[in-house]
Amino acid sequence: MGLEKTHTLDALAVGPLDHESGGRIVRFPVQVLVAKAAGRGSYARTTPDRYGFPRLRRARTKQHFGYITGDLVRALIPTGKWAGTWTGRISVRARGQHSLTTPSGRFNVSYWNLKLLQRGDGYGYGVRAESGAAIAKKRLNLGQPSS
Repeated sequence: MGLEKTHTLDALAVGPLDHESGGRIVRFPVQVLVAKAAGRGSYARTTPDRYGFPRLRRARTKQHFGYITGDLVRALIPTGKWAGTWTGRISVRARGQHSLTTPSGRFNVSYWNLKLLQRGDGYGYGVRAESGAAIAKKRLNLGQPSS
């Protein structure tokens, strides 16, 4: 079919297409959803030393100020170096200064500047551009009517 070798375009080409009767691929994805396993935090209740003996006791609760590690939040930070609106995944802290991870970096933000968008489900989500779609579109001349 003249398509680039990408996972997404391979999935398009798997279905039945009858070329003699005019069947063809008419749309290509521009962006692809990427899901990455990110975990849900640690369930351990102690921190061992190098010999395996308990050294610290961790918090008994995983939820702090209504947030859990892995939640997708929007932070509205009024002042400072990171002033603005940010969206990302948080790691919670018991004192309320949660760590927000964004594509631009990681920084601390207070819980009162956060708004919950989605509960953490153990995955991190993002989008990326589909690399082979533009090349495949040129090869198949999708913009022109078939004769």
